[in-house]
Amino acid sequence: MNTAPEQQSWAGPLSAAVARLCAGLQPQLSDKTSEGFDEVLRRLGAPLQVAVAGRIKSGKSTLVNAMIGRRVAPTDVGECTRLVTRFQYGTVDRVEVVFHDGRKQAIPFDPGGGIPADLGVDFDEVSHLEAYLTNAVLRDLTVIDTPGLGSLDSASVARTEQALGTQQLDPVSRDAVIGAEAVLYVVTQGVRADDEQALAAFTAATASREAGPVNAIALLNKADMIEADTVDGADDDVWKAAEILAAKQSELLKPKVADVLPVIGLLAETSETGGFTAPDAEALRSLAKLDESTRETLLLSADLFTSWECDVPAGTRTQLLERMDLHGVRCALDALDAQPDITAGELRRRIRDASGLASVLGRLDSVFRARADGIKAAAALASITALAQSSGDRDERQKVHDAIEGLLARPEAHQLRVLEALTLVAAGSVEMPPDLAEEVMQVGGSTDPGEQLGRPELPQAELTELALERANWWRSFSSFGATPAQSRVAHVVHRAYFLIWQQLRTR
Repeated sequence: MNTAPEQQSWAGPLSAAVARLCAGLQPQLSDKTSEGFDEVLRRLGAPLQVAVAGRIKSGKSTLVNAMIGRRVAPTDVGECTRLVTRFQYGTVDRVEVVFHDGRKQAIPFDPGGGIPADLGVDFDEVSHLEAYLTNAVLRDLTVIDTPGLGSLDSASVARTEQALGTQQLDPVSRDAVIGAEAVLYVVTQGVRADDEQALAAFTAATASREAGPVNAIALLNKADMIEADTVDGADDDVWKAAEILAAKQSELLKPKVADVLPVIGLLAETSETGGFTAPDAEALRSLAKLDESTRETLLLSADLFTSWECDVPAGTRTQLLERMDLHGVRCALDALDAQPDITAGELRRRIRDASGLASVLGRLDSVFRARADGIKAAAALASITALAQSSGDRDERQKVHDAIEGLLARPEAHQLRVLEALTLVAAGSVEMPPDLAEEVMQVGGSTDPGEQLGRPELPQAELTELALERANWWRSFSSFGATPAQSRVAHVVHRAYFLIWQQLRTR
């Protein structure tokens, strides 16, 4: 039995409104559809679910560890990397193996505090893993580590669909409600021609909803592996090269994603999970004191870094390479050259800065966390619509449709209309001129009026004037020159600008 909507803690007022709608409809629906609504309500009351997807060896699990701040996800290729693992908040740290028949078995962490490489059970009987961690990051975000797309055999696909869905519902109902609500898609160096299709295939297999700027971010991982001298305009600067490539990839993947951000997952993991230690800092100090010729030779390649004779033991250098790679070592040595007395803690922060993790976490906050209420409410509405459509009962479909339309007619629920319009334009379901499509993305891409209007630097009075100007423009466009489909989107954008104008006036 679900907690009554008024007693449950929701992501925000939109989620609460959708929960009340579901609870009000359930007594009027068949048992099968009502059971599906139970699952929707359960998901609606849970933290936002973000799936980390990408090809095999793209560094997904390393990034998961960095996001969580603990090296708990296995990063070496093995049986665990062929399973979906859900990392969620718990009052006691534990890992549970979930079997296809619904059984659960607790397993111990390995000596390093991570999920063991060998589960000690029959792998073919395993559905997925559930990891519960006393971690503040996971209070409002469930992170789902998925198998690499390039390695998905039919058994892995089945496990993914089952783990991301629910085993209690019939197949039709399960297909309507399965899936993460947001996607973090990981690529490396060049976006392959089929990455967009791979991203679409992943979201179709999980959320059954198009990825878009509302619910998807892409990361260009292993940015330190880019050869800067091959990127025009990079001036042999690795990070600048990564930013240039990320911008190009953004053009290829948009509007399937909100942004493409460069990141160095290994440095992020090392700096965030306690992988960088005081002895590592001392080893780097010793390297910084070597003569210039020896230092340059060591930094030519990974082989020379570990094999060239110098005063720093080869084993120590190997350990540094495993935790930081050559680029990370270079960044640390640059910091030591500039400030020889830098503390180990400050050096760790410099390494974190060099990883690009801060920008990634910032975008997670602005794209996902700040809009979790709208994302979850929109996902729930999509699910209950699909459940009603699959019921085969015309009366049920009409009841659900009327209830949703009544909810969306309220001013406070207009954000859901905006997210719907943004998704339609991003998916190409409604074609718009490029400049207007970009404006739709802009209005729906933030909750900050300045960012929605594309002029965050303007004072409030000018923003107020601009909001009214754009509201009037979109109203005119909806009546003159727009196709019927464009007109429906234009009405939504007009209303969004009008509500922004009202909001700014009353500040």
